Amino acid sequence: MPHRPARTRDADAPETLVHPRFITAARMARILAFVGIVSLVASLQPAAAQALEKPNVSIAVGGKASLYYLPLTIAERLGYFRDEGLTVEISDFAGGAKALEALVGGSVDVVSGAYEHTINMQTKGQHIRAFALMGRTPAITIGIATAKAASVNGPKDLKGLKIGVSAPGSSTNVALNIYLAKAGLKPSDVSVIGVGTGAGALAAMRSGQIDGMSNIEPVVTMLEQKNEMKVLVTTRSEKDTQALFGGSMPAATLYAFDDFLRKNPRTAQALANAIVRADRWLAKAGPSDVLKTVPENYQLGDKALYLAAFASQREAYSPDGLMPESGPRTAARALASFDTKLDPAKIDLAATFTNDFARQAGQKYK
Repeated sequence: MPHRPARTRDADAPETLVHPRFITAARMARILAFVGIVSLVASLQPAAAQALEKPNVSIAVGGKASLYYLPLTIAERLGYFRDEGLTVEISDFAGGAKALEALVGGSVDVVSGAYEHTINMQTKGQHIRAFALMGRTPAITIGIATAKAASVNGPKDLKGLKIGVSAPGSSTNVALNIYLAKAGLKPSDVSVIGVGTGAGALAAMRSGQIDGMSNIEPVVTMLEQKNEMKVLVTTRSEKDTQALFGGSMPAATLYAFDDFLRKNPRTAQALANAIVRADRWLAKAGPSDVLKTVPENYQLGDKALYLAAFASQREAYSPDGLMPESGPRTAARALASFDTKLDPAKIDLAATFTNDFARQAGQKYK
């Protein structure tokens, strides 16, 4: 039989084309090293370069024109959502409780709403999670109509009165309940009336439909400066928030069902990027910048008062989108002060928020 020359392989040919029984340990090591490098390079590709799982996102909010949700408006008006590849549809409701109902009902993907809803929903077996913080204090103010101010000096004097809130069950209602609990009163000791956060709230106070209110800016400053309401307690600053809640009380967030975050991590990251970018913009923006960005109809016909309201709660905004370490514990304890069915020890607070998305956003927008 004639001698057959040994087969050779092109040095540039992939190792995997060689029959397995001819692969030496050294060759296998090179193959595995190559696969590892490919995997590493793929993992380092920026999230923005990958397609978003859900580029069209619906967001519910309760009182979009209020200063409580200003970071959401900034992100929308300055095109931050668009820059992240998102098309966002924002639906505005009378209050946070109504926005939450929209999420539970499946008509929206995400809510721009108060953090404490994540705790309340966990007690009902519904798992939602906050993933970007907008407000590090609630900036909610409780006040009484000037005509009744002489007879009201604290929470105990509110018994039997009609108090306006943005919507029953909303964060303004929660703050009222916590204030009442300080005097040993129950939520049922007052009549709660939903009045919204804008012109409707102003009209309700001025017409005598309500005796007082728990509400947000700019409505509060407008009533206060026109001497139509006496402030009883406010949470526009960190100091005032500590006094009422006994600690750091996180406020406006973006939150969604856990399932949404698991299935759409790049979309959630894009949303968090836009909000953290807005948070950082607000930390540096001047009054004129805010006026140029916010729709004129949000200012309720008085630019000077709107700016005064913004200045009064500027400290309330989160500078970085991160949940403060003590915030969840404070919120659970505050809710339990009036809700006897809520046991803070049985709440898995770690499941109510995540800082992962905001931290990543902070790396992009420093």
